[in-house]
Amino acid sequence: MGKANKVGRKIVWLANEFINICVLIAILLLLGFGSYALWDYSQVFNSASAKQYDIYRPTAETGGEQLSFEELTKINPEVISWITIYGTNIDYPIAQAKDNLKYINTNAKGEYALTGSIFLDTHCSPDFSDFSSIIYGHHMDEQVMFGEIGSFTDKQYFDARKYGELYYGGKYHGLEFFAFLHADAYDTSVFRTNIDSELAQEEYLKLIAKRAKNIRNDVTVTVKDKIVLLSTCSGSSTNGRDILIAKITDTIYENTFKTASDNPKASPIIRGGIPGLWGKTPLWGKIGYVALPFLIIILTIVLIYKKKQRLKKEKK
Repeated sequence: MGKANKVGRKIVWLANEFINICVLIAILLLLGFGSYALWDYSQVFNSASAKQYDIYRPTAETGGEQLSFEELTKINPEVISWITIYGTNIDYPIAQAKDNLKYINTNAKGEYALTGSIFLDTHCSPDFSDFSSIIYGHHMDEQVMFGEIGSFTDKQYFDARKYGELYYGGKYHGLEFFAFLHADAYDTSVFRTNIDSELAQEEYLKLIAKRAKNIRNDVTVTVKDKIVLLSTCSGSSTNGRDILIAKITDTIYENTFKTASDNPKASPIIRGGIPGLWGKTPLWGKIGYVALPFLIIILTIVLIYKKKQRLKKEKK
């Protein structure tokens, strides 16, 4: 009978050890996944940062710096221009493909990238000679790609950021932002290209004024102007889009946001973008997510040690 009890205790002890090992393995796997997710999150946004393209940014100067943009066009001939919005981190090359799907997951160098690229609608003229041109980009957290477009829904933010630059045809042009609106991705009344007749153009400008959430009434826009729509995902509806609209000008406006301290971050506006739940988690949450397994491991080790001590006492 005593021998049977010892065998039974041994089996129970082995079962407990097996369970403890399984728990430790699961915790280590969770820790590994959490660490990888944190690293991957960082890599995704680093690859989408405008700083990655700084060396290719065209300048008003000639010579070596000017060749940088040409080098990018040699790497990827589908890069056609460059856009900058003062007071934001939007400072990117623009590509254009034969369809509007390629640059959803291809970067400006032509490489596969979850973050995609800023790109011009395939139906628009690459020299921005159309009355209306549409530029797309992913909405992303960490103020990369077109992640800050949604911030223009705030009137104070909209009013503070009036200008930008658009480089094409070998020189810079000014951008004067005059409207911000929400629309459905399949709203053909807003997402229109090749608006040829003056009557249709006038009607389109009236539509923008009517639909605009924020508008700058002191900016005159006529059918003689060329306008640009910057579109990105919005959380206002399933297929919602945030659209910032500017007119192209010959005047290059002064950038009053010259340093990082002059470029205050907008209040976080979470709108269904990349990369989802992990991207929306605050920093303290990410740290806690990675640190929690360590605390569980320590607690598990302590419990195992105490259990072994208790079993030793029972054997005695």
